[in-house]
Amino acid sequence: MDDITPRLARRVHALREASGLSLDALAERSGVSRSAISLIERGQSSPTAVVLDRLAAALGVTLASLFEADAAARTAAPAPLARVAEQPVWTDPASGYVRRNVSPAWPSPIQLVDVRFPPGQRLAYEQAARETEVHQQVWMIEGAMDLSVGRETWRLEAGDCLAMQLDAPIVWHNPTRRAARYLVALVSLPWRNR
Repeated sequence: MDDITPRLARRVHALREASGLSLDALAERSGVSRSAISLIERGQSSPTAVVLDRLAAALGVTLASLFEADAAARTAAPAPLARVAEQPVWTDPASGYVRRNVSPAWPSPIQLVDVRFPPGQRLAYEQAARETEVHQQVWMIEGAMDLSVGRETWRLEAGDCLAMQLDAPIVWHNPTRRAARYLVALVSLPWRNR
């Protein structure tokens, strides 16, 4: 698998261009500075999950979409199988959480992400407004997490599954001393294959 930083750089740049946005326009939409976006697109920055989520929302895609290989960078047609060694893995430099995009590059409205969240860590996605309607389900595999969506908070333990729409601020918190692992399933409506 190629290094994730160049993949992120190519993908953010390609999505920005496909949306017809200048660096300034994307900066204004996302609340991320023009210089930070430029560094990300050149592969010279290791952005946090919060920054990537702001960019994804401004580009009308899910955070998981930013880790997909851009169509122009693919050397072959998308395959319906994603071998574990080919699945992009990324670590958030702020919280240390590790995400693996499980879904193949095959055109599908469903995206699956496997996450390992360190003990004692917290991650807040404050941006709620999205142009695309995104539904998400979180299935706890190991450990426990507190998940706040808007003003409601749930404690998720192994085996629990929470469904939500990404239309409110979300806070992920692992208050325990043990890493948590969960699967996230996302669907965007109306679905657009990018």
